[in-house]
Amino acid sequence: MELERIALPPRGPLELPLSVLEVGCAGRFELITQEEGPQGDEFPLTTLPHGLPPYAEDLASELEQRFLDSPDWLPIHHFERSHRFWPREKDVQSLFEVDVTPVHSTLQAERNPTTGELLGFREALVDNMGLSAKNSLSFQRAPGPPVEALRGSATNYPFWPGGMDEPSLEQIKTQEDLEEDIDFETDLLMVPPGWKKGVEFTKQELKASPGLLNLTHFLRALDTFELGESSDEEGKQKAEEVEKRKKKGKGQGAKAEETPPAEPAPLQRANSLEELVLKEVTPTPKSAPQAARAPAPAATAASEPPKEQWAIPVDVSSPVDDFYKRIPDPAFKWPFEPDVFQKQAILHLEKHDSVFVAAHTSAGKTVVAEYAIALSQKHMTRTIYTSPIKALSNQKFRDFKDTFEDVGLLTGDVQLHPDASCLIMTTEILRSMLYNGSDVLRDLEWVIFDEVHYINDSERGVVWEEVLIMLPDHVNIILLSATVPNTLEFADWIGRIKRKKIYVISTLKRPVPLEHYLYTGNSQKTQNELFLLVDARGTFLTKGYYDAVDAKKERTSKHSQTFGAKKPMHPGAGPGQDKNIWLSLIDMLRKKDQLPVVAFTFSRNRCDDNASMLTTVDLTSLTEKSEIHVFFQKCISRLKGTDRQLPQVLHMVDLLKRGIGVHHSGILPILKEVVEMLFSKGLVKILFATETFAMGVNMPARTVVFDSIRKHDGTNFRDLVPAEYIQMAGRAGRRGLDTTGMVIILCKNQVPEMADLHRMMLGKPTQLQSQFRLTYTMILNLLRVEALRVEDMMKRSFSEFHTRKDSKIHEHRIAQLSCILANMEAADMSGQLGDLQEYYHLVRELQETWELIQRRVMESVNGLKALSVGRVIVVKNQEHRNALGVILQVSSDTASRAFSTLVMCEKNPTEGDLAANKEAGLPSPPEAPLPDDLLRTELFLPEGPCGHTIKKLGPSDIFGITTKTLRVNAERILEDFKKRQMPRFRNDPPGPSAATATQELLRLAEGSPEGLPLLDPVNDLQLKNLEVVEGVVRARHLEEMLPGFQCLHSPHFHVEFVRFRERQRVLEELEQLRFLLSDQSLLLLPEYHQRVQVLRSLGYINEGGAVELKGSVARQISNHELLLTQLLLDNALTDLRPEEIVALLSCTVCQVRTQVEPQLPSVLQKGIEHIRSVAKEIALLQRKCGLQESVEDFVEQYKFGLVEVVYEWARGMPFAEIARLTDVQEGIIVRCIQRLDETCREMRNAARVTGEPTLHAKMEAASNMIKRDIVFAASLYTQ
Repeated sequence: MELERIALPPRGPLELPLSVLEVGCAGRFELITQEEGPQGDEFPLTTLPHGLPPYAEDLASELEQRFLDSPDWLPIHHFERSHRFWPREKDVQSLFEVDVTPVHSTLQAERNPTTGELLGFREALVDNMGLSAKNSLSFQRAPGPPVEALRGSATNYPFWPGGMDEPSLEQIKTQEDLEEDIDFETDLLMVPPGWKKGVEFTKQELKASPGLLNLTHFLRALDTFELGESSDEEGKQKAEEVEKRKKKGKGQGAKAEETPPAEPAPLQRANSLEELVLKEVTPTPKSAPQAARAPAPAATAASEPPKEQWAIPVDVSSPVDDFYKRIPDPAFKWPFEPDVFQKQAILHLEKHDSVFVAAHTSAGKTVVAEYAIALSQKHMTRTIYTSPIKALSNQKFRDFKDTFEDVGLLTGDVQLHPDASCLIMTTEILRSMLYNGSDVLRDLEWVIFDEVHYINDSERGVVWEEVLIMLPDHVNIILLSATVPNTLEFADWIGRIKRKKIYVISTLKRPVPLEHYLYTGNSQKTQNELFLLVDARGTFLTKGYYDAVDAKKERTSKHSQTFGAKKPMHPGAGPGQDKNIWLSLIDMLRKKDQLPVVAFTFSRNRCDDNASMLTTVDLTSLTEKSEIHVFFQKCISRLKGTDRQLPQVLHMVDLLKRGIGVHHSGILPILKEVVEMLFSKGLVKILFATETFAMGVNMPARTVVFDSIRKHDGTNFRDLVPAEYIQMAGRAGRRGLDTTGMVIILCKNQVPEMADLHRMMLGKPTQLQSQFRLTYTMILNLLRVEALRVEDMMKRSFSEFHTRKDSKIHEHRIAQLSCILANMEAADMSGQLGDLQEYYHLVRELQETWELIQRRVMESVNGLKALSVGRVIVVKNQEHRNALGVILQVSSDTASRAFSTLVMCEKNPTEGDLAANKEAGLPSPPEAPLPDDLLRTELFLPEGPCGHTIKKLGPSDIFGITTKTLRVNAERILEDFKKRQMPRFRNDPPGPSAATATQELLRLAEGSPEGLPLLDPVNDLQLKNLEVVEGVVRARHLEEMLPGFQCLHSPHFHVEFVRFRERQRVLEELEQLRFLLSDQSLLLLPEYHQRVQVLRSLGYINEGGAVELKGSVARQISNHELLLTQLLLDNALTDLRPEEIVALLSCTVCQVRTQVEPQLPSVLQKGIEHIRSVAKEIALLQRKCGLQESVEDFVEQYKFGLVEVVYEWARGMPFAEIARLTDVQEGIIVRCIQRLDETCREMRNAARVTGEPTLHAKMEAASNMIKRDIVFAASLYTQ
């Protein structure tokens, strides 16, 4: 709409030019004066450049007029008004355009090193061209975008893990050169990796002309062809090697071709980059002459490889006098003098060494962490401090923020100061950063692992192992742990996988020694019944224990006198009695000035009950009450009104004002933090806590009380283990305030057993054990990076440490055996000896079958009954051939049972000759077993006078158990034989008991020279085990086959059999050692293949092992990845509302059972049924692929008890009403919803990967719906 100009009369000379200017489009006008320009220019009449913007008119009249009244206007009648398009021209050439290749070389200036004068330029090759986070694991790659600098990206490659040798350009080039030597008959691939079909090579029968060379031989000849020598010396050396090779060829004749090193070994294809740099253990073609010239086996055995020591214990017993001389300018100074172990750790930190500090709670391990942080700030690098739990991260953030300004915090939902030089985070976040290739790792100097003994946690321990394996090489490690027995072993494992020395600093000294007491009091009269059980020096006092038992007995007897003989069912039990015990204990501790006290109780409900029943206890002064009130109100001021009136908040403020606190997982996080802060200020005098309070932060008390020494560990009730007891008891004793810490165990019912108490207080703590397990996320993360294999991760896990720690020794032994094998002459198996190999294997199988049957006989009850003292047996081993013996003694060791047996043999002269032979070093001639030897049952009969010897026999030495028994005086025979072993009595005649037994055995042998009847394992000993029955049948079948071999008739049989046997033994040992070094020996390898099969069946990876889109989605999710990915890809969540989605997802984070039946809408009911059906499908597939987890267990892990709670919370219901919907405690609800927010974020990222904008928006909305009020109140430690 155009604006009409107002027509004005012509202006007079004295008149001012006036006009109206329209400002904007709101209808506002301004009066302005402006002279016309010299060219008659007019000024604008509106501030909008093109007049008023268009506006929407009433469309109804226009539609009537244009479309209904005059249909001719429609586009179908006028071609020019119809839809127009512009045809796109094809440009085929554009498909051939590629990015410019990065420059392969750069110019480097050459200067005079003395004067700096520029001498010229030279061209140098650039190693790392075009590297990025999407294609390289190298630190030489370009940094990613700043947005991804902190947490990395799921599409990034991780950095190369330390301890795995990163291949250089030269090594890759060498490998490429080697790969040119390909056997074109066997090495060619038919199907390219990732493809389903390939080229089918049909074998064509083409006979080559006699004069043509085979291509393989031709290439082999080219490999050994030298163009020229670099020096005369090298030429001479190679000429000598050729001469020696010729001589060796002449010496061996036709058999030279059979020696393995004589031909080049076929090229082994590498599965990973790591394999490129592994030392080849078997001799290569070039080293064959050296192998041939290797010294004799005896000489090579002496040159054992030096044993690697990666864990180095540090002596902390003597003081470090020159500490300040060695570190004149320390990076950090404390107001106190550090202990010896702290000084030793600091000295190693200054040398950039990795350390493992194991010390008791409150010993001062944090000093080491503080120094590392200060050192990194001095070096302008970064430190990461990891903790096992989020609450501990928050507390450490507050502590370190006070000490160092530059500190940041990273948890699932909080990110504070991410650019700080010291970052505090949970171990899971660090794992995610490592897999996602975060650029923070570039300038990272230290990673501090606090509470390393948490690696024993069955659910989360695997995270520690993954992080330790994936850390880059330049990062140094600091491990802080409670005292554990196997610190050296654990440090040795870390040292081996990271290829760096770990210095172990361990101290058992406590800054404040502990005294352990038993308390049996339950009233004012008996409140002083406190009995010292373990003193400050660690001595267990049995007197104190018996005094406690007597005091308890005396009260029980008085009770029976007063109330009759009938004793109460559980003396001391019941809430009334409990209250009396606590009242008397608190009164006694207050009089002795032993407050504050932490009372560890292993039940959340009992913590609350104990605190609630102490209604008459008031332990604070008026000043303290006022301070508590002000602090509490200040802390909860950030909560909204309804949240401040929660029952738990009101109850807690009442308790705190009286000096009583409660701390467990059911308490709201903000209240737990209030309690912790008040406790650290000394305003909470008695704190009822579960064992989580003992984890991490140093909050010592004067006294620690154990309500009980039994706990429920999720499966059953048990006594506390030493590690748990020591961790909690260690909270007693405040450094600098108390001389000793008091630990009290309440004896409510009976006094615990002395043995149980001794084991718990003075026993060894639990060893660090591997909890490594394979997860689908780990497998998918590693499969997407070709250079990193899951097998490499498994090899480096702590669980494989014991089998892998001797790998260098195995490699050395393989090299030795390869040399021995190269010098061995192969057995002649031509002519009559053609079936020698089959004969050897049949004899081996027969001997192994006999051994198996004998072993099963030894393990059976009937077999052990038969092999009792006095039983006559047939002995067959290297020394005795079918000699009769009588059992004198049976060892009690079930693992390696031995039978002391009197065995009939030749008289002394023969034994003397044998001894003389041994002394002279003459080897006994090795024998080849003939069928007559193997099947012969004729008993041994001495040629001269009959003698005897006593031997300890194993199961393999006993050929058969006869039906005969002898009555012998076993003890006297053994004593007599032992006496005759002394030089003084060596020539004495045997005692009458031994002589009688020997004569009886001789009589039996002479009476039945063809053999005594033997007990049959199946018929006589009643061994109906399938393995034994099959073994007996197989043994009979093999015995029948023995005489039919042709090789037995050859005159060279004995020599060739022994030669073949020796060669086989070397080959078998080589095969066993190579197996130990290979991936096939990994314990978890079968499970890995099963899990890969599951992923392949679900379409997460293809046949070639490449990660598909589904796998990329699952990688975004850290827990329950299969179920959540299937739900996302089934579109089961897309049609639901955000509050319904988040309610259903609560089943993945809810771990508690609830007794309240939730009232759910039908949509959620259907959703739950669908989730259960998907979980069942996954579980069935896992079983089909061979995994052990049962279908019921897999489905039952998803608990739907909090679905209604989360649903109502997402809809906006206040927390006070939410808490009434369920019997689950408030703190657990909050933790569940907080973890649910992390799941929502993961699902949002997964939806982005699949290109689901609807679900992405809904997950974002769901996350925002639950992030409100008290559930996501900021931690007090971060304010």
